[in-house]
Amino acid sequence: MSTRLFRTTAACLLLLTAMAGSATLDAADAPAAGDDRDELPILFVHGFMGSGQQFEAQSLRFASNGYPAERIDAFEHDSLAWPGSQDAVWAGIDAKIDDLLTASGQTQIVLAGHSQGTGVSQGYLNSDPNRAARVAKYINLDGGSGGSIPASVDGLAIWGEGDAGRNLPGARNVQFADQSHTEVVNSPETFAAMYAFVTGDSPSFAEVVREAGTVQITGRAVLFPQNAGAHDATMRVYEIEPTTGEHPAGASPVAKIELSSDGSFGPLELTARTHYDFEITRATGVHHVYPQPFVRSSNLFRVLTSEPGGLADSFWEPAEKTQNLTVLRNEEWWGDQGARNDSLAINGKSVLTSENSPRSNRTIGIFVHDADSDGESGSVTDPPPSGLPFLIGIDLVIPAADPAEGTTSVRATPRNGDGDETVCLPALSSMKHRMSVQFNSYHHLLNADGSAAVGQANPECAAAPDMPTNGSGGVATPARPVTARPAFTG
Repeated sequence: MSTRLFRTTAACLLLLTAMAGSATLDAADAPAAGDDRDELPILFVHGFMGSGQQFEAQSLRFASNGYPAERIDAFEHDSLAWPGSQDAVWAGIDAKIDDLLTASGQTQIVLAGHSQGTGVSQGYLNSDPNRAARVAKYINLDGGSGGSIPASVDGLAIWGEGDAGRNLPGARNVQFADQSHTEVVNSPETFAAMYAFVTGDSPSFAEVVREAGTVQITGRAVLFPQNAGAHDATMRVYEIEPTTGEHPAGASPVAKIELSSDGSFGPLELTARTHYDFEITRATGVHHVYPQPFVRSSNLFRVLTSEPGGLADSFWEPAEKTQNLTVLRNEEWWGDQGARNDSLAINGKSVLTSENSPRSNRTIGIFVHDADSDGESGSVTDPPPSGLPFLIGIDLVIPAADPAEGTTSVRATPRNGDGDETVCLPALSSMKHRMSVQFNSYHHLLNADGSAAVGQANPECAAAPDMPTNGSGGVATPARPVTARPAFTG
């Protein structure tokens, strides 16, 4: 193990065992990882406007340490409907636990909740002793202070930035005071703490160990933020050129899926470290989703989309000569932390600032578009969806056409990373094409022997097209006016 990883793991274990008033972890009382597949299944419950994708990084780390990936799952629901959906949500958790116990042959699981999901999970555990009896351990990730869990359930509460006095009574309470709200879900430090709690052992690897050759990708295409399955659509997966995002004209997809009611797909046999375009096609157009190259098999991959006229379409209007782009990462983007800032550059232009992405904003999703279709970048203050939880808008003209006449470069430099991470995509007009880039929330990769691997892919994108004009410096008139913005609260 590298010195950095050893220190990360050791520090987490010291925090767990040195907490005042907390019991020391007892390996004899924990499931024995790797011993005749005795590992308990783990079920994750997301928070407000979240999805199972938020636990993917930790799932990959568990699997990197030999934990059976098929025993890690997520329960997803429409977080905007909670708590009115309580009965249906709890019944859905019951069903997920049934499936995990049947498949594993175990009698209990580990339940983990984040943010709003901690309230969902605690309510579930306290709703019925028979439900609590099927949960051996519970992990509370940065929820509200207080609450309770049954005495029969072993608890670990992990907190991020904020009040050092937050706690979950009866649980072991650990704070990572310099980590933000969603970072707590997927950091290597919190992984080491979770792994020790679940297994009684320290992990061999606190980072994701990459695989070579073919990887198995299983997941869902879901409507954001309701988490209903994308349906009545076709998803095609294309291998693409790293520097342009293009696939050859007439090329066959490596996979074609007619999406059913829950949006499930897979396992897909894809090639590790290869660039892909996940295209969701409806009669009204195509949504292109560009993840970073897969580095190992995953059971929690998500393609986040929305129906035509849905949430995303309420934030922007399509135009003939510009591109609309969503950039997602399940780790907050910081723009006001000086040397600890994240950087995000679109076609070489840095777009994160202390005003649009302060740490306090907890920015996860970024909607880049020419606000008001005026052909001028930065002319609109706080463009949609600014003001909604976890989301911001950035007013930037991204030149485009259909067919594409150049390439859009999306380059992130994460504060916790090993350098630049880049995704290149065709500069396609927003009239019929929506574009999304999904960055990973893990940044350091390891080889099988624990040595540091080359960082995430960082191709040099081909040139962007020229800026559009209509004779007066603006862009083409939008096809329709933007609809009213939904009134969501956090």
